Amino acid sequence: MAQSATVYTFEISLNDADRGVYEALEFRVARHPSESEEYLLTRVLAYCLEYTEGLAFSKGLSEPDVPALLITDLTGLTRGWIEIGLPEPARLHTAAKATPRVVVYAHKEVGAWLARLSQATIHRLDHIEIFAIDREFLASLAQQLARRMTFDLTVSEGMLFVTLGAVSLSGAVTRQQVVRSGAR
Repeated sequence: MAQSATVYTFEISLNDADRGVYEALEFRVARHPSESEEYLLTRVLAYCLEYTEGLAFSKGLSEPDVPALLITDLTGLTRGWIEIGLPEPARLHTAAKATPRVVVYAHKEVGAWLARLSQATIHRLDHIEIFAIDREFLASLAQQLARRMTFDLTVSEGMLFVTLGAVSLSGAVTRQQVVRSGAR
């Protein structure tokens, strides 16, 4: 018998000084059995870091052609395509052709993946925003993971500060760059 998804509830006080976004967020996220804790938390953090009107989680693995997060405008047009992890170059190519803004939040080592991207044909590759979240920070946050979580998230100068009761964690979100080898 297949395992079902586990639902997590998050209450997050978001204080994003970098973007001037200050919100009390409350949402539920389903975690598929094949999804790691770090992947789940990266989705949650990406939601906070991208929080804007029209942002929503997708249905995940049941919608394989849709990213983890989408930003749509009031007319239903997709304005932002947000991937988690290390998506295939072909997926990024499709995303960049379909929407004006593509963002990737990585929770794993990105070096080899960035090298692969540099060799691939990807529409508007230089416009795709790629961010790596500190892996030690994610591992520490995963140790605190519970089905119901309430915490403060402060974002300042590319640093994330999480306060869960008496526990304080911090880690960087670093912008990554794809460097093309040779002229194309």
